[in-house]
Amino acid sequence: MDNTLICRCEGVCLGAILKAIDECSTSVQGIKKRTRVGMGYCQGRTCQPILRDILRELIGQSELAQTQKSQAPVRPIPLGKL
Repeated sequence: MDNTLICRCEGVCLGAILKAIDECSTSVQGIKKRTRVGMGYCQGRTCQPILRDILRELIGQSELAQTQKSQAPVRPIPLGKL
């Protein structure tokens, strides 16, 4: 179960997320800093909902405390289009 892939872009498995939570990371941002979950090409659009569910299940956080800050570019585009 710890080998379940959560973030495809960065290759972060459930075990790494659970370890970060055990090391007192209790927010999306804290887990992101420890594991790089949500820092890949999709910028968390795939893994952030899963991460929020994990946090809600394990530590009971509310929705407002579980949002990830958007980083530019919000949607990746080819440099040639700029």
